[in-house]
Amino acid sequence: MNDWPQGWSGNNGGDRQGRGSASAQPEGARVMRQVQRGPGAGSRSPAPPHGVPPQQTYTDGHGDDGYDGYNTGQVYGGGPQGPGPGGRPDRPAPNWRRRIKLTSIAVATTLVVVSVGTYFWADSKLNRDVDLSKVIDRPDAGEGTNYLIVGSDSREGMSAEEKKKLRTGSAEGKRTDSMMILHVGDNGNTMISLPRDSNVTIPTFKGSESGKTFQGTGRQVKLNAAYAEDGPELLVRTVESNTGLRIDHYAEIGFAGFAQIVDSLGGVEIEIPKGGMKDTKSGADFEAGKQTLDGQQSLAFVRTRYALAGSDLDRTKNQQKFLSALANQTATPSTILNPFKLYPTLSSGLDTLTVDKDMSLWDLGSMFWAMKGITGGDGKSMNMPISGNAGNGNLQWDTAKVKTLVDQLKNDEKVTVTSDR
Repeated sequence: MNDWPQGWSGNNGGDRQGRGSASAQPEGARVMRQVQRGPGAGSRSPAPPHGVPPQQTYTDGHGDDGYDGYNTGQVYGGGPQGPGPGGRPDRPAPNWRRRIKLTSIAVATTLVVVSVGTYFWADSKLNRDVDLSKVIDRPDAGEGTNYLIVGSDSREGMSAEEKKKLRTGSAEGKRTDSMMILHVGDNGNTMISLPRDSNVTIPTFKGSESGKTFQGTGRQVKLNAAYAEDGPELLVRTVESNTGLRIDHYAEIGFAGFAQIVDSLGGVEIEIPKGGMKDTKSGADFEAGKQTLDGQQSLAFVRTRYALAGSDLDRTKNQQKFLSALANQTATPSTILNPFKLYPTLSSGLDTLTVDKDMSLWDLGSMFWAMKGITGGDGKSMNMPISGNAGNGNLQWDTAKVKTLVDQLKNDEKVTVTSDR
């Protein structure tokens, strides 16, 4: 009697023995039973007895039933995967290389958009009010770029309270409080202060407003009188005429803007010389040593002259020192990469900065980087060489030294001239 279900006999319709039989035929020689895949499989297998689930029919691999000779693995669980736990399909592994690439593109695009937007925003805030094309009889251009940097005592836009706080007084109009020539070249940058009491000759010039030509009469005045008489254009004309050096760009900032820039940076660190500094007229009252000055204190520092042994000559040195420190602190990653610091600083400076019509943001950046470099030792700072006092009491330039200095600047050579007498 056979207890196997019908269709599962030991020899499967043949005289071969099943696994575990006493047949002498080797195991490897027997043909493994396979799943019947052909269309006729149902006709060859009788229905199973009641209560036994239908089973796939096995065959010995012979016959024309559509079997391709390979098991698909479905019987042994090797077929396509079904839904994962909970009936949800398995998620594919994340493509990190693609994600990193897309993120990098997004970040780069954002930086470009922000940079371009910042450039046009800053460019629109520049006050290009100085027209150097009105300056006549100009010297030939030399190598490098020459900036005339002016700090004016303009009180424009300041309230009575601000004037009192900053000790600026209430004088009408504008005068120059400091003047410097900054030469930017390939052989080192040079910053030269022009004392406002320098004795200069007012040349023939064309009025910036009237367009009328005023003939020179050999009239000698203090340098800051040229600015007071006809503004930036006459100042540039006077500097060029008395030095023979062509000025390429002009930049000016007033009292209020200067203080605002310093405050937006959170103050500027400066070294107060031995003995400290106290001046009731400017409001300076500093102990010796390194300290951080706010806007009000910074303005007092650069305006102090009566508390200094060299008066205006020592003051110009302090002005150079402070402007270089200001540029050094402005052009740092902590300011440039911090929008909460960069935009207030740019806004404060650009709102009150007056430049010539041809000044670009690139030129302005070059000017600041040059001042920063001088602080780091990449360049030289000095006063215009002085030989003594003129007959009218003004400071007289050393003619021979000034000529050598100008020749070196024109040829973009390393400056060897000193301001020592």
